Amino acid sequence: MKKIERRVFPARELRVRRSASGGATLAGYSAVFNRPSENLGWGDTEIREFIAPGAFTQALQNSNCVAVFNHDPNFVLGRESAGTLRLRQDDHGLLATISLPETQLGRDLAVSVERGDIAGQSFCFTVARDKWTRNKENGAATRTILEIGELIDVGPVTYPAYPDTDIARRSFERFIRSGNTGHRLKHFNHRKNYLKSKRMIIK
Repeated sequence: MKKIERRVFPARELRVRRSASGGATLAGYSAVFNRPSENLGWGDTEIREFIAPGAFTQALQNSNCVAVFNHDPNFVLGRESAGTLRLRQDDHGLLATISLPETQLGRDLAVSVERGDIAGQSFCFTVARDKWTRNKENGAATRTILEIGELIDVGPVTYPAYPDTDIARRSFERFIRSGNTGHRLKHFNHRKNYLKSKRMIIK
């Protein structure tokens, strides 16, 4: 079973380009390197996540990623194999360029991005390699994603939901156990249940 994760980034770098023929292209970074995430912590533990430069190298060689709106596979905007989605990794992150379909969805989405109504860009992925570190003074933990295993989808979202961190939580629990710290993991489950009750996580 795939351990699928999803992250959301601010869409301030999301741009629409219109052609003379009336078509529209949506371009922006689905992921940014070396930028700390919001606090993904559970209980009293602060946890930040980073994506290492070059993390998408292997995934881009094998992916047939799709672009979707609001995580919904019924709202397909483009696909790599069709040439309507182009992904490129550079020093800043993962740049996605989508040739928007000339449908009502595509036209409405272009207008919404231009107006600033669309507030996030997400990507769905699996992790091949990551690394955890812990600050001995304050207990804060850092997860660095070193290699993306599979890139499943990218795309704009209406609002940046709290990221689905269930897989990251289990990875952190393994890290804690391997360090034999004796940390009480019930705090993490309490934090997860609280976020669910507030509808602050995707699932």
